[in-house]
Amino acid sequence: MQRILKLLAVFMLFAGSAQALEPREGWVVLHSEKSFAELIKAVPAAVDNNEIRIVSQASASAGAKMQGFTIPGNRVFGLYRNDYARRMLDASLAAGIEAPIMLYATENADGSSTLAYKTPSHVFAPYFDEGGEALRALAAELDAVFDGVARAAVAK
Repeated sequence: MQRILKLLAVFMLFAGSAQALEPREGWVVLHSEKSFAELIKAVPAAVDNNEIRIVSQASASAGAKMQGFTIPGNRVFGLYRNDYARRMLDASLAAGIEAPIMLYATENADGSSTLAYKTPSHVFAPYFDEGGEALRALAAELDAVFDGVARAAVAK
């Protein structure tokens, strides 16, 4: 929960800016012609059709709205599943701090939206020496799951 609150604080600092998400090392950034509202409805539907679950959500824009402010839409979806968690922890207890892995939906100024995430392989890379092949295999498996979810969610 503290991780989500910290993320919300960071998003509140930057959510009012007009900048769009840019590709960066270890990230996948997908543009969608869907509106932000359509995208945040599409993510749960895409998750339901894949081998993962939404285990947390946070939205700085929803929090700002409750306080009378309007900022561009954003929502973080934490995705994971208990059997993934058990495999991860068996390989590396320290890697547990990285779960759930986040999808980040943002509203663009032109009415479109963006869905971004750090690849699980990137997220777990600092733990590969400790977690060995078991953690590498899990990360690769999750890379495919996240790719499927994200591409399904942004498709028009």
